[in-house]
Amino acid sequence: MTPTRWQPNRSPLLSSVPLPSLGTAIKRGLLCRCPACGQSHLFNGYLRVVPECRHCGAPLSLARADDAPPYFTIFLVGHIIIPIMLAVERHTDLAIWLEAAIFLPLTLALTLALLRPIKGGTVGLMLTLGMVKPASDG
Repeated sequence: MTPTRWQPNRSPLLSSVPLPSLGTAIKRGLLCRCPACGQSHLFNGYLRVVPECRHCGAPLSLARADDAPPYFTIFLVGHIIIPIMLAVERHTDLAIWLEAAIFLPLTLALTLALLRPIKGGTVGLMLTLGMVKPASDG
């Protein structure tokens, strides 16, 4: 079976085969796979999106996530870490240096672990909604 190639669509900014549902595209992005087909990888390195999918030819680099993934990551990590910090502060009598020694590395690790999948999900969301930069831009 030959892979379906990316085909021109009605949108002048996004040439595509019919994209999957919004939930499917976001889920594929969260798994760091191509949101359109789910077959190829989404990233070339830690956060650099590949120019196009090797399997279906989807122009993945047209979805410029920019500041959204760090914002979503900060929001999510903050809502996980802060309640734990408050519970530890309330129920234990740890020294400030010990709390910092625990929660600073935990926050960093959680942030680095979530940033890439959140960026993938954001790219999937943007492609599905047609939120892409014009192909003629730099």
